[in-house]
Amino acid sequence: MRAPERSIVVRVPNWLGDTVMALPGLAALRAARPDARITAVGRWAPLLSGQGVADVLLSYPRGLRERLDFGRALGHEPPDLAILLPHSLESALAAWSWRARRRLGFDTDGRRLLLTDIVPLPSPRRHQIDEYAHLLRAAGVEVGDDTAPEWRVSPSTAADPEVEELLEEAGVRPGARIVGLHLGAAFGPSKLWPPGSFARLAARLEREGLCPLLLGSAADSDTALAVARAAEAPLRSLVGRDRPALLPGLLARLSCLVSGDTGVAHLAAALGVPTVTLFGPTDPRLTAPRAKTARSLCRHVACSPCFLGDCPIDHICLRSIDPEEVASVVKAADDA
Repeated sequence: MRAPERSIVVRVPNWLGDTVMALPGLAALRAARPDARITAVGRWAPLLSGQGVADVLLSYPRGLRERLDFGRALGHEPPDLAILLPHSLESALAAWSWRARRRLGFDTDGRRLLLTDIVPLPSPRRHQIDEYAHLLRAAGVEVGDDTAPEWRVSPSTAADPEVEELLEEAGVRPGARIVGLHLGAAFGPSKLWPPGSFARLAARLEREGLCPLLLGSAADSDTALAVARAAEAPLRSLVGRDRPALLPGLLARLSCLVSGDTGVAHLAAALGVPTVTLFGPTDPRLTAPRAKTARSLCRHVACSPCFLGDCPIDHICLRSIDPEEVASVVKAADDA
């Protein structure tokens, strides 16, 4: 019988949403291995601070040279087990460079020879949360079925003065029922709801006595300008003004979040914030936020889900989602 691993490295996903969807599996791993030293490595790993899923949280470098240096440093104390949540060949090569004694991952991207514990990818594909749970079960970890991520908010996060200052500067009144309108998505433009639709939604929400607030990274600045032009009126906006460390505290202030299929929706849902996620080129059966307060809107047109970053035709999947319908779903969530 194999002795329990005392040192475990988990290569967490590259994307925010996938990192949130990995939470149930990570929490189950922590519960199953209370005496192990668990290290989480990934772009969004530091955001997991306070979630109680790992002893060490390390940001994964972007550059090749930095990754090589990182691998050499981690390899000085080779982990007993590396669990690879990403499907990439690169993640398996990295675990090999860390000299991990066991390397567990899905049989994808031609990396079979680099793994010691090979797990077939489920067919048909399952929701991402359930696929991560399936992988953790192969490591001997019991993970419940159909679990939902839950994000812990500390008192300091819930009352972050920097978040309060940002909201005040954006023109949000104290006590306002804020509806976040997140404009961006990392996948590509095919995930983006048209600016005119966001503008119509913002106007409707204002009439309903709610407080629409544009959200997004600096890369969404042009989209925010397009929404403002379509609205023909000033709009409250924090586009490009927040940062990852502030996201949990900012999202926790919302009454609802409207967005495309993006990581911010998963984080908001895990915080217990009602979400309305608009799906076009991707499949809500695989990546919809999982929470009692999460709602998804999708038009099952002939070409969806296509999983293309750029729509080659007229983007009917998202253009056909009516802002009035979205507003009704938001209002129902606010009244609940």
